[in-house]
Amino acid sequence: MKLFTNWPRPRRLPWLLAIAAVVALADRFTKMWVVAHVRYGDVLPVIPRVLGISHWTNEGAAFSAFADSSRPDAVRWGLIAFTVVAALAVLAVLIRFGNRITLATVALALVLGGALGNLHDRIAYGAVIDFVEVNIFSYHYPDFNLADSAIVIGACLLFLDSLLPERKSAV
Repeated sequence: MKLFTNWPRPRRLPWLLAIAAVVALADRFTKMWVVAHVRYGDVLPVIPRVLGISHWTNEGAAFSAFADSSRPDAVRWGLIAFTVVAALAVLAVLIRFGNRITLATVALALVLGGALGNLHDRIAYGAVIDFVEVNIFSYHYPDFNLADSAIVIGACLLFLDSLLPERKSAV
């Protein structure tokens, strides 16, 4: 005999939103540290010729796409609008499926936190602060930040989740 089978399952949404908040706050604090300790354009080597803490801004999208636009304000507000719509869509999905912690919901929480971190920069400064510099042999990877990392990790986890076999739900 199963007691309490009709009780609602506890919501996990607060934990997922906490993940997003931690990502956004960690992104904010790391960017504040970089602005306070690294002069714009400089690089502090962590692993010489491989990894450094830099201080740059990106007025465009990923990999500085649209950064050289003849209409930078249009790009800025377009990216803000896109990020707000994307963040609201991710939040809606989290609200809908926030009763469980799964690979997909954690991935979406990471994406949401990263989007909010970069959205703050775009609204407050007109550009995103980037500070991780990676060099692989002679290739210089475009500088990025913690929010970008969370978005990419979240996207990779969503892709991985899509490859896993579907599990039957024990509702």
